[in-house]
Amino acid sequence: MPIESERKYLVINDSFKNEATTSFAIAQGYISTDPDRTVRIRLKGNDAFVTIKGKSSDDGLSRYEWEKSIPKEEFNELIPLCLAGTIQKTRYLVPWGKYTVEVDEFKDLNSGLVIAEIELDMDDIIDDLPTWIGQEVTGDAKYYNSQLMIRPYSQW
Repeated sequence: MPIESERKYLVINDSFKNEATTSFAIAQGYISTDPDRTVRIRLKGNDAFVTIKGKSSDDGLSRYEWEKSIPKEEFNELIPLCLAGTIQKTRYLVPWGKYTVEVDEFKDLNSGLVIAEIELDMDDIIDDLPTWIGQEVTGDAKYYNSQLMIRPYSQW
């Protein structure tokens, strides 16, 4: 069973952009935002995916994740089935030690929100974070993309 383990942080300035090796647009919609079984479709650049995520662990660090590549045409067929609203963001990939930090700069109703995610091995301990990373928000459900679609950052 594929288990995703990650930590999430707020980003306090845009200096990460100078360190990013690439960036691309992401658009995603949700077929289900049930915390026990989130189902989303995503267009990442020209690549499309369907992803199913299980319930987060109590500490918010890990959960089951299954993802499959789908043709872009299938993304276009599925998007009308999604719940109202979409998530629009630009993702930046920033190398940091043995990790690649994924920094999401949200658009539209979530403009102003920038979140860094670091996928970890289950036993990894993080000691020294980049200077542009601020408060940890791992496990805070209001920062989940599925929840940002329901209650956008601009409405907090």
